[in-house]
Amino acid sequence: MKISRNKVMDLKEAIGAFVKEGSHISIGGFTVSRAPMAAVFEIIRQKIKHLHIYVHSAGPAIDDLIGAGCVDKIELAYSGNGRFAPTGIRFKKAVQNKEILVEDYSNYQMTLRFMAGAMGLPFLPVKSGFGTDILEKWGFPKELRAADPKIPDDKLKVIENPFPDWCGVDKLVALPAIHPDVTLIHAQKADAQGTVRIQGLTYADIEQAKSAKHLIVTCEDIVETDELRKEPDANTLPHFLTDAVCRVPFGAFPTACYHYYDYDANFLTRHEMFAKDDAQYEAYLQKYIRGTENHKEFLDLIGPATLDKIKADQRTGYATGMNRSK
Repeated sequence: MKISRNKVMDLKEAIGAFVKEGSHISIGGFTVSRAPMAAVFEIIRQKIKHLHIYVHSAGPAIDDLIGAGCVDKIELAYSGNGRFAPTGIRFKKAVQNKEILVEDYSNYQMTLRFMAGAMGLPFLPVKSGFGTDILEKWGFPKELRAADPKIPDDKLKVIENPFPDWCGVDKLVALPAIHPDVTLIHAQKADAQGTVRIQGLTYADIEQAKSAKHLIVTCEDIVETDELRKEPDANTLPHFLTDAVCRVPFGAFPTACYHYYDYDANFLTRHEMFAKDDAQYEAYLQKYIRGTENHKEFLDLIGPATLDKIKADQRTGYATGMNRSK
């Protein structure tokens, strides 16, 4: 059997190689779970601007990208950090100040758009969306769509059902496929060739990975290929989809990575406080992200005692003794 090339890279190198100014980027994870935070922080450190972002349901990863001035446009279903910030604070400020353009879909619709991209289809038809403003309110003007070949000419289209007698539906909503330049995901394990194993819920990560031209995977552990072959049905993504594998322990912090660590409630609470004040937020960016060389230096600021507190119990996959009220 031919073994594919070694794809292990330093995260700084991977981001520099695949993420460019103006790139269309898809961000994996779900709110405060398994977000590729280390990769997002590296984009901020490298001052990569004018990004077009696609997310299913985003948390602090998107808030920090927007807050750091890296984002021009975003397509999403939701942006927020759960109870810590039901609506992303820097996201909200940027929308209110007209600093970014936003186009919204439902969670279901965003997943299907990634799926259409993964399947190589121009769109997928659904019944979802009728009776909502999603069909009526568009975030990107026609002239912008015409000027950017990566953006479809229409947010969506209502089309005639070609088989009305089959299901009794006259109209369908055609959702355009998403084809990101790069997708960023964080996983528990991968091998050097790029086979990826995500434990727990996968959210829309699989569809996001398959729809992209390039895939950067940060992971907790790089393991031998033979280990992943023992349970091949537990593997999530095949090696040929992956362009870069970057081992970054606690690479999802302050969000959770199932069976490795939980989210840090204390950090997310402080993040909410910082995000509400422009001066405090700029100081946060400078101290934790721009002022650190890499994710290890960021974690050194967090401290080993904090990281120990959120380590997951191996039976449940979560930090059983963590105080989630802070």
